[in-house]
Order: sequence, then structure tokens, then C-alpha cells
Amino acid sequence: MLKDKNVIITGCKRGIGRAMIEVFAANGANIYAHARSADDDFLTDMASTAMRHGVEIWPLCFELTDTIAMKLAVKKLMSEKRPLHGLVNNAGITLNALFQMTTEQALRQQFEVNFFALFNFTQAVSKLMVRQRQGSIVNIASTAAQDGNAGKSAYGASKAAVIALTQSIAAELGDSGIRANCIAPGITDTDMLETMPAAVIELTRNQTDLRRLGNPTNIADAAVFLVSELSSYVTGQTLRVDGGLR
Repeated sequence: MLKDKNVIITGCKRGIGRAMIEVFAANGANIYAHARSADDDFLTDMASTAMRHGVEIWPLCFELTDTIAMKLAVKKLMSEKRPLHGLVNNAGITLNALFQMTTEQALRQQFEVNFFALFNFTQAVSKLMVRQRQGSIVNIASTAAQDGNAGKSAYGASKAAVIALTQSIAAELGDSGIRANCIAPGITDTDMLETMPAAVIELTRNQTDLRRLGNPTNIADAAVFLVSELSSYVTGQTLRVDGGLR
């Protein structure tokens, strides 16, 4: 589905991001794989994955909240003059805390990583897409942005901001051939669940029509669809991948 396409994916070391590397590579995409730091395990993993699938994977390592480092990374990417077909903003952090117990510092951290860093990086990368007059932007939000879950006020608000941003990007950049969509995962089996009480996880599982947790590959498959030409007339949308959460 993505043979010879070049895609940036953020937050690739584990969880949903790591699953995206595997699924995008299996579909023929060459990948700029972002991580906060370039340790040996990550570099080895990316090289072996690229070889296994017969694609290119270029590690792109910097702290997303470091605006200077981010701009230098984008400048280097632009200097390589490869066409860019997709950007998947996956990197993010979560917070499980009641509204009355959420500190301003924690709230600001959620927005710094989940919204401001995404905003700045997308703004920089989209300039290249505008020059090309093509590109698909996929932002990972959350069902918490739409459902108002208890204990998710800060996290849900930061992801709701991502959905609003995505709709504005779609409206502004559509005439440049750029699409922008969100994926809103439901409860997904990643290490982020370690911060949630077991009783809450079980309750949420039972509130899905499929009576199971999602897995990272479910989210990665949806991202491949939204980057590919199969979704060429889809923009400004939020796709819930939540097993029928009610």
C-alpha cells in the first residue's frame, strides 16, 4: 500500500510507534523513525527491521519539545530532498489523575508534549508538503478527547486540542493537496496501561462491543490506511479505533 513512499513517524521506540514501524515497513514505506535519543538497541532494531522488509529506515533522534533541535532535524530532512508523503504524530504522554488533584505543572506538561510539540513539528514539516503539493498528516488523539473520562481531564483536553488542530489543518491545507486526519484509540494494550488501575482497565474492556483491549497493530493498520491512497478523499476526520467503546 505504501511502496516507495516516505513517511515520518514520531515516538517509535515502543508501543504503538514501534508497531507502526513494523506495519508501515511491511507495506513498503521508507521511514524517518523518530525517537528522543539514539541508543544502540534502537539503531540496531531499525536497521534489522529495514533489512527484513527491504525498505529504508532513517533514525531521526531529538527531543520534540526542544524547538531548536526539532528545527535542525527538519532542516536536515529537507536538505536530503526526498519527497515526503506522510507524517504520523504518534509521540505523546498520558496522565491519570482526578481533576481536583491535577497540578498546573502536570497540565502544562501534557500540553507541551501532546499539543505544542506536535503543533510546532507539524507546522515545520507541512511547509515541505505544501511545496510538494501532497501529503497526509495523521495525528494520534484519544477517545478520552471525546468521551470526557474521569481521571483524564488534562490528557483528554490535550488530545481534544489535537483534534481541533487537525480539522483546521485540513481546512487550510486541503487546496495544497494535503490531508489531515486523527486516530482516536480506545484502551490499547501498551505500557501506558501501567498507570491505570486494573479495575478501570477491566471495566473499560467490558464496555467495548468486542470485549477486548486493542493492540498497537490495530492502530498502526488504521494509520497505514489514512496515509495511503485508499483514503485519498478522507480529510478532517477522527477515526475511532476502540472496539466499539460505549
